[in-house]
Amino acid sequence: MKMYIRSLLHVLLVALLLITTLQGCRGANSVSTANRIAAEHRNDQPLATAATTEPAVPITIKQVEYATVNGKTVTGYLARPEAMGQFPGLLTIHEWWGLNNNIQAMTRRLAGEGYTVLAVDLYSGKTAESPGNARQLVQTVMQNQKAAQSNLQQAYEYLANERQAPAIGVIGWCFGGGWALQTALLLPKLDAAVIYYGELVTDSQALKKLETPVLGIFGAKDQGIPVESVRSFETALKSLGKTAEIYIYENAGHAFANSSGDRYVPEAAADAWQKTTGFLNQHLK
Repeated sequence: MKMYIRSLLHVLLVALLLITTLQGCRGANSVSTANRIAAEHRNDQPLATAATTEPAVPITIKQVEYATVNGKTVTGYLARPEAMGQFPGLLTIHEWWGLNNNIQAMTRRLAGEGYTVLAVDLYSGKTAESPGNARQLVQTVMQNQKAAQSNLQQAYEYLANERQAPAIGVIGWCFGGGWALQTALLLPKLDAAVIYYGELVTDSQALKKLETPVLGIFGAKDQGIPVESVRSFETALKSLGKTAEIYIYENAGHAFANSSGDRYVPEAAADAWQKTTGFLNQHLK
């Protein structure tokens, strides 16, 4: 009996050590992902981008309070067409720089396509001025993901309830691209999700609950989000019968749609924009 108890305790101890090790590995992987993305952005600055293209139709803009997280009010940037009527809703999730002028400009441009667009803020009003600062902000969010999830869920509810959006989608870039996928997993009622070179989930079990049609935009030269990861994501979605369109631009790397960096690829960015607007029109209108 004593030998049996000792053996059982040994098994339990090994299991505990294994669980602890796996938890540590997950944390290390998260930090590793942030570091890889940081390496991709090492020469970038958060400047105005091609998103400054004027909206296709006149729009209105304003700051709105859309959520309360950890007792603090969250303010977002709302843009919609001037014309009267109800429009499909769209959540935009910022790059790792934060909700800066670039994302506000992109939000206005998307509103010009006929959407009520809410740019969410996952950084509590902060924006980054350097890659190092941006990495710190990303890690802060990663360490308290429940707060980010609550933020995004309330943003969805704002568009659904306050703005009466008949359909709602999400789009994000870089850090925000990863959160666009997480939002689709969190909120099965979403009607469309667009991921621009964001961190992916490739586990089939985790992707089973995904009900939202997905458009994925990636660059073949992206070292932060490697092609192997994109292909694994695509394969998992297809094996589950999910609705997904995945595009990999051969001559583009991470953040190729952002002209403030040295990896901006105008042709790929223009083509990705056409695919994005077509996808959103198909699933939200």
